[in-house]
Amino acid sequence: MTQPKIAFIGLGAMGGAIAANLIRAGFEVTLYNRTREKLSPLLAIGGHAAGSVEQACAEAEILVTMLADDSAEEAICLGAAGAVAHLREDALHISHSTIGVAAARRLAEAHEKAGQHFLSAPVFGRPDVAAAAKLSILTGGRPELVERAKPLFDAIGQRVFPMGDKPEAANIAKLGGNMLIATVIESLGEVLALAGKAGIDRAAYLDMLTSTIFTAPVYKIYGDLIVARKYEPAGLTAPLGLKDIKLALAAADELRVPLPIGSLLRDRLTALLAQGADQEDWSAMARLAARDAGLE
Repeated sequence: MTQPKIAFIGLGAMGGAIAANLIRAGFEVTLYNRTREKLSPLLAIGGHAAGSVEQACAEAEILVTMLADDSAEEAICLGAAGAVAHLREDALHISHSTIGVAAARRLAEAHEKAGQHFLSAPVFGRPDVAAAAKLSILTGGRPELVERAKPLFDAIGQRVFPMGDKPEAANIAKLGGNMLIATVIESLGEVLALAGKAGIDRAAYLDMLTSTIFTAPVYKIYGDLIVARKYEPAGLTAPLGLKDIKLALAAADELRVPLPIGSLLRDRLTALLAQGADQEDWSAMARLAARDAGLE
């Protein structure tokens, strides 16, 4: 069976790792990114460069995007110069971007009008997980679209979790998961501040927690960052973390679901950014708890 031709747009830390795994899996991948220097390592392993969205999409059967936010995704996809205008009929757009409900709906509608297909497929996993091809992939879209995307998913992830036929279902699931991660960051920051001020070794305390009652990887991953105060380079920057919490709150507003912890997290991340943490990982939110306790 001939593998589909792929256009890949968005080569940040996550997108670059995903695109690399698709190239290594033998797919013909045409790459476009506004920052051209990010193309070089992918061209070295067999990727092809495009000078525009139109050129990238001209022969693509599948478009894959991994972009920062709603505005970036819609700028690439919509309008006269966008991907929707230049993809062929029956092409499939797989969006790994973490975007909101409204944006997912607009993209799905635009592709449908053009005789194309849209599959939301946000992922869980930081850049090192993406590089290891061990992402967890959430899907929102019809089963036949998920099946069509399966060869690509096999090359980049370890498991696919269908969330329903509507694209926005995957986006809500992803935003909810990110809210839970932010909750872990905030709560770990608070209890580690408590332990630290009491004179308990924070690394030893974290080891006890993650070896007994909190063995989920998220506690270990973010706990290690907090204990080491290793907030750069960022896996997910604080501004993008705040964006995700705001999108979760927007989805909740539409559905009339109160998210009081979500509101707290929005305020904590806003406070972090007010202190100049734009380039830091969102786990730097734990620093606020330490400062509140008089430790920093």
